[in-house]
Amino acid sequence: MGASARLGETAIRSSEDVLVDKLIDAAPRHGCAVLLARFARAYVDVNREPYELDAAMFEDEVPEFARGRTARVAAGLGSIARLVAEGREIYDRKLTFAEAMARIEAVHKPYHLALRRLLDDAVSANGAAVLVDWHSMPGAASRAGSGRRQVDMVLGDRFGSTCSPMLTDTVERALVGMGYVVARNAPYAGGYTTEAYGRPVEGVHALQIEISRSLYLDEGSLCPKPSFQRLADDLERVFEALAALDPKTLR
Repeated sequence: MGASARLGETAIRSSEDVLVDKLIDAAPRHGCAVLLARFARAYVDVNREPYELDAAMFEDEVPEFARGRTARVAAGLGSIARLVAEGREIYDRKLTFAEAMARIEAVHKPYHLALRRLLDDAVSANGAAVLVDWHSMPGAASRAGSGRRQVDMVLGDRFGSTCSPMLTDTVERALVGMGYVVARNAPYAGGYTTEAYGRPVEGVHALQIEISRSLYLDEGSLCPKPSFQRLADDLERVFEALAALDPKTLR
């Protein structure tokens, strides 16, 4: 990717959910399985359909099944992004469709295969599964989403369709109780992962959580702020609340 990119590593990472994996580091202590994406979101975004592609990015013909016509593709943010933050073009040349296929086969498909297996195992063991898809949002987006109000976190459940209301209520109550300002479904209602797996009637509940980077990150240097550990400690209390949920009550 680096050979074809016009941007440096720090610029490319500006669209990344920087250090979110470290923020949720305590989750396994409470029985939560964690699946980490150990690659740049700009390389392949697993929170998109696999072939949600912008045909204009490629020098050769893109098959009809891979011609994404979604708002995300129009914004330059398909499964292989054209842009990063502030509308900056990533590449200095057109890619080939073979390059896209190689990334999807090597990264996107194995990631979602692992996720499906985790969910199936949880349903088999407990009768239900809870998927929390953790992301981060730019500080500017956290202000724009609700007028002038600064929002610390956004809970996305596709307007109540991807999980039991009890799950969203539990997480919101825990966060608000610690002093965070929480919004629902605006400006983020949940992406591909939430939509694809959230099937409450089948016992799979999916909730997306967007954390404002202004809470824990210097967005220029991508280094953690002194407040990082406090946020991580607070999120551990969210994991405690999730672990205490009775799967039977989520039906």
